[in-house]
Amino acid sequence: MAEQIATTSIDINKLEDQLIIRKQLQDITNQINTAQNIKQILVDLKDGILTLFSAHAVTIYVVDKVKNEIYSMFLAGTQIREIRVPISNRSIAGYVANTGKGVNIADAYDTNTLKNIHKDLTFDVSWDKKTGFRSRQILAAPIFYNKNLMGVIQILNKKPGGLGTFSDEEVGFIKEIADVLGIAFYNQERFARRRKTKFDYLITRGRIKESELDSAWEESREQKETMETFLMRKYKISREEVGKSFEEFFRCKFVPFNDKQPIPGDLLRNLKKDYLRRELWVPLERVEGNIRVIVDDPNNILKRDTIESLLKTKAVKYDVAFTDDIIKYINYFYQSPEDESTITDLLGRLDKEEDAEEDEGDVITESDSVIMQLVNKIINDAFNRRSSDIHIEPNVGKKNVEVRYRVDGDCALYQSLPYSYRAALVSRIKIMSNLDITVRRLPQDGKIKFKRPNGEEIELRVATIPTQGGVEDVVMRLLGKGETMPLEVMGLSERNYREMLNILSKPYGMILVVGPTGSGKTTTLHAALRHINTPDRKIWTAEDPVEITQYGLRQVQVQPKIGFDFAAAMRAFLRADPDVIMVGEMRDFETASTGVEASLTGHLVFSTLHTNSAPETIVRLLDMGIDPLNFADALLGILAQRLVRTLCKNCKETFHPTPAEFEEIVESYGRGPFEKLNIAYTDDFMMYRPKGCDVCDKTGYKGRMGIHELVIGTDTMKRLIQKHATVEEMREVAAAEGMTTLLQDGIMKSISGSTDFKQVRRVCIK
Repeated sequence: MAEQIATTSIDINKLEDQLIIRKQLQDITNQINTAQNIKQILVDLKDGILTLFSAHAVTIYVVDKVKNEIYSMFLAGTQIREIRVPISNRSIAGYVANTGKGVNIADAYDTNTLKNIHKDLTFDVSWDKKTGFRSRQILAAPIFYNKNLMGVIQILNKKPGGLGTFSDEEVGFIKEIADVLGIAFYNQERFARRRKTKFDYLITRGRIKESELDSAWEESREQKETMETFLMRKYKISREEVGKSFEEFFRCKFVPFNDKQPIPGDLLRNLKKDYLRRELWVPLERVEGNIRVIVDDPNNILKRDTIESLLKTKAVKYDVAFTDDIIKYINYFYQSPEDESTITDLLGRLDKEEDAEEDEGDVITESDSVIMQLVNKIINDAFNRRSSDIHIEPNVGKKNVEVRYRVDGDCALYQSLPYSYRAALVSRIKIMSNLDITVRRLPQDGKIKFKRPNGEEIELRVATIPTQGGVEDVVMRLLGKGETMPLEVMGLSERNYREMLNILSKPYGMILVVGPTGSGKTTTLHAALRHINTPDRKIWTAEDPVEITQYGLRQVQVQPKIGFDFAAAMRAFLRADPDVIMVGEMRDFETASTGVEASLTGHLVFSTLHTNSAPETIVRLLDMGIDPLNFADALLGILAQRLVRTLCKNCKETFHPTPAEFEEIVESYGRGPFEKLNIAYTDDFMMYRPKGCDVCDKTGYKGRMGIHELVIGTDTMKRLIQKHATVEEMREVAAAEGMTTLLQDGIMKSISGSTDFKQVRRVCIK
């Protein structure tokens, strides 16, 4: 009798548990059915599901049929963020969506189990590494409505620390929830199809309510604002969110304003500014045979017909932009603060002249005033954008002339010009550089002294090079009369700065700065000269060209064409009572041997070489024929340097590197030397990476800094030079004496947050 009562009690308890579970399941079903939008389902209904399954995490995905992805939303603080997964067999949720089959996995890290399900299936551990969460059990089911895939529901980790897979009963529960979700997603989709406004995305994501959107139409009209401006102001919706809403509605890209967009002069030639502002569209660029146009309403068929008629092509790709951004682009393309004439105006005037002159049998020439203004504008704009080089590149295949600027070491397109102006453009630059315009099959070098509108004078070094197709490229390097930088702001490490000051205090000897073209060698040399530039010292410099001027220095421009080269300048300096001599470059044996002799006869000699590292410089000079004994006596130090892009101080962000990323840094630095730094990989170890903002033009980088390695002419190093030792032997001794390599110095600057490891690897080899 007692046993029967006990059994009955167990059955009653079990029945009560089942009733509780059924009640929970019904509550979840009711909440799903009464949800106002997708955001409520994906974010707000998770707690009930977690309680039902006694699980740690749940993710509900919705299908994005356009991108062939599934996406979900989660709360990050107070912000709603998206997570997206491709529909493929490479991830668990993607596999469920792709095959329509549910999975019940005991351990997500068990690769054999995953391969048994599908050979391509893997588990992405990056999220676990980022959050510290350890995924184990995964129960996932597809969400269907009438055999159409609507999404995926995925539940993670049984509580507390359960083993094995989810139970058969729980598999049944997830299928029931998936069925309810399928109906809910279908209803939400039907609702979205019914509304068809370009702000539906904001409603389905829960950013605004339907009633708020309805009233916003009237309020925005009353306040004479565009709808998007009104929504952003009143409901604090970001431009990015409105942009995504536009993308979803118009099925094209959303284009924000960017003042670094190249001006498409050839596309704007026959278009009037007032007309474009009134009609709210403008061409941006040519992309893969299509003309890319931004417009306020890509679905307007009448407007599209007009655009294609004016551009004389059906090959037009339409993207959407805000009304105010389209107007900004038009204003940017058609006006310039520096000059009344814009690229578009100049090209329009050239077209008129070309049409008029074709009747007379002539063509546009380098003497045309408009071509002169065009070249002047290219140079002025390059200076305003902090460019170091201007590249003029005629393209035979595409029949255009591309103008590119190099800023902070990276090239970017500035402008695309009509192919018919290539000869006049190149000839005009040749005339300004005093080059022979009749010579088109040989390279030529020259210089331009250019006066800017404000009276400031800059110098440009010009090189013309014949290229395939019978055309000529032109590269102009801007040599602005730069201010001398102090040595303390050159980015030298504490050890390098201390040693540099020490060798600069010597009365005689040789100091070399080495690196590739454009690595800042001349800037560093002038910073060193500034440190020792005092009235009691006579300093002569021979440069080609004189880029940086400094009071107190007697600076000489060499002229190789008339025989006045670096060697001749140095011989002249030795007869002119010098204390310090700086020669721009040691290109040959004569210049190098004269420099060594000068340093041994009581002069401090500075120079540069194009070598990869400081120890390699020694071997290069010895191979050139320099006497090892004399060079060993003369050498004070060799500074090798490179320039790396620095992270934008306004937007750089910290991140915790993965163990693999940290290990790569350790290996690159050298395990032994790195251990001496006492930098351990902990949860608190952070590094920096680029993000992008308006200050840095969305690149994440602004400006450049130097990374260095400094070899000191110690007694041990002098003995190695005399013995003509190998580069490896010299590097080992220099490292033992405290030298950090270029890569090591760069890694330390990436850890400190000045740059990032990617930029260091771009300019350094191990």
